[in-house]
Amino acid sequence: MSQPMPPEKLHKRRKRVGSPHHVDPLGSNTSQSTTVPANKTRGREATFWSDLRSARWIVNPASSFKLLMIPVVLYLTWETLAPYVAHGLSNPFRPLLFLSYPIPSSSESDVRYRKGYLDLVFIAYHVIFFSFTRQLITVNLSQPIARHFGIKRATKLDRFGEQGYAVVYFTVMGAWGYRIMHQLPTYWYRAEYFWIDYPHWDMKPELKRYYLMHTAYWFQQFVVLLLRLEKPRKDYSELVAHHLVTLWLIGWSYLVNLTLIGNAIYMSMDIPDVFLAMSKIFNYLQFTRAKLVTFIVFLGIWTYFRHYLNIMILWSVWTEFELVPEVSRVWAPETGAWLAPWMQYQIFIPILLLQLLNIFWYYFILRIALRSLNPSTMTDDRSDDEEDDDDDDDDANNQKRN
Repeated sequence: MSQPMPPEKLHKRRKRVGSPHHVDPLGSNTSQSTTVPANKTRGREATFWSDLRSARWIVNPASSFKLLMIPVVLYLTWETLAPYVAHGLSNPFRPLLFLSYPIPSSSESDVRYRKGYLDLVFIAYHVIFFSFTRQLITVNLSQPIARHFGIKRATKLDRFGEQGYAVVYFTVMGAWGYRIMHQLPTYWYRAEYFWIDYPHWDMKPELKRYYLMHTAYWFQQFVVLLLRLEKPRKDYSELVAHHLVTLWLIGWSYLVNLTLIGNAIYMSMDIPDVFLAMSKIFNYLQFTRAKLVTFIVFLGIWTYFRHYLNIMILWSVWTEFELVPEVSRVWAPETGAWLAPWMQYQIFIPILLLQLLNIFWYYFILRIALRSLNPSTMTDDRSDDEEDDDDDDDDANNQKRN
């Protein structure tokens, strides 16, 4: 007869059954190896309602998808029944799905929108949208690709998934931002038009949607950071500062009708991030030649967009602010004019802080560039700690087996 299993081994085996690395087809559990909101249900399988109470819907695509569908179903139900029971009443769920505040006086061929409080509802709904999209791409799309190429460590799978999501998001938003800028007088970074004819309070629908979608993305990413849904890197504090400065810039630029300069800054940040994420993916896959080529391209693009163009924007804020029409250089929100003289400094300071953070990261990029003279040593400095953690885990597991 076999000996009874020691209690401690039985306990460990039971813990593996509910491992966070088990993924069902809809990803109801993610492969995140980091801290996530605790599941508060005891002895029961997690449900949609328990995910709502514990905030696990942020990392559970099945629950976030259900949250996304609730307003859609309610909107369609209202559209179907309202003509019979509430004729003439506007659909209360419309602001969640569609832009609000069209300007009645704008022409049908060139519809314009203004801002308003219901924009916050649109942002809130798309925070859920990005929670679903992020986990779907990270867990259900990127990680299977990583496993196909032989990546097995949980930490590397998480990192690969994060960078896969970054490639998809910043490629889409970078291309969309370019398309929008091409329709504006600010193309290609004609900075004087940030100020000429201010206030730019009437927005093209595409510009408004682009701006609000970006806002939802960065707010969702900030929540991910605060809840530590991604394993913190060495520059965790700088990332928190970056997200705070970004949200500051987004909020103020939208409020004070500076969406043209906002679009320019978004473009300068999004396009380099595509190549940054691609170089990291090739690094995880150990595609040495592709990693080196992509990194060289990334270095040039980062230098141009994140430094040259951003410094040009800073120079415009400092030297061309006087191009704002004198009648609009007042604090008069009711007219859409917010640019009192002191606002020049309020605009300059957060962009300068963003540039200082970019310089901080540029230092690490240049360190990697020097290491690239020996391609086998070209790694992301911020990932050193996670590699060490993985090695330590492997050593500990080997000692247990022995």
